[in-house]
Amino acid sequence: MFAILIDLDGTIYDSAPGIIESYQHTLECLGAECPPADDLTWVVGPPLRRSFPKLIGPDQDVEEAVSLYREHYWANGLLGGTVYEGMHEALTALYALPARLFVCTAKPVGSAEKIIEHFGLTDLFERVYGADLEGKFDDKGLLIEHIIGVEQIEPRRTIMVGDRANDMLAAGRHAIPAVGTLWGYGDEAELMQAGATSLCPTPYDLAGIVRDLLPI
Repeated sequence: MFAILIDLDGTIYDSAPGIIESYQHTLECLGAECPPADDLTWVVGPPLRRSFPKLIGPDQDVEEAVSLYREHYWANGLLGGTVYEGMHEALTALYALPARLFVCTAKPVGSAEKIIEHFGLTDLFERVYGADLEGKFDDKGLLIEHIIGVEQIEPRRTIMVGDRANDMLAAGRHAIPAVGTLWGYGDEAELMQAGATSLCPTPYDLAGIVRDLLPI
């Protein structure tokens, strides 16, 4: 059976409002410069420990920033987003290929599981994979390697779906075709430069594009 690894933030779930507001809250707590929301869209997707060093001073503690962020996000932002229009239908179509679906996210696995459950998507996914709170698997390439090992999936019968460069690059490290989603936070240039195999304009196009890439 085929396997499809699907990013969460910016692919399944529009999490930007809660994430950006939690970054702003954290920066204010630390007394750091707080950019406007429009200048922080780049933080959606990459791991916290890679983004905060670009926003706080060298004398400030990244782990303190991560802790402040998580406390605020869990209480105020986690479930404040929405599943993208058409994404439930797209996931249902992918599941019916048939294919094994896995969430593959840089988000802590507990947070990702809560979102998937809250929006009624649990039955479509075999398992949710993400980072842990200490940063293990912040590198999505290592996360994919872990999924391959645990689930015994074949890279040549696997597709990665995501909206950022790190999704495309991580898939490329394992010779897995990658579909770049254009409704998320990465644009066409970012995705193509990172090695996207195909670009997908809307969730309604996703099942067809994935089907064309699979070695049926």
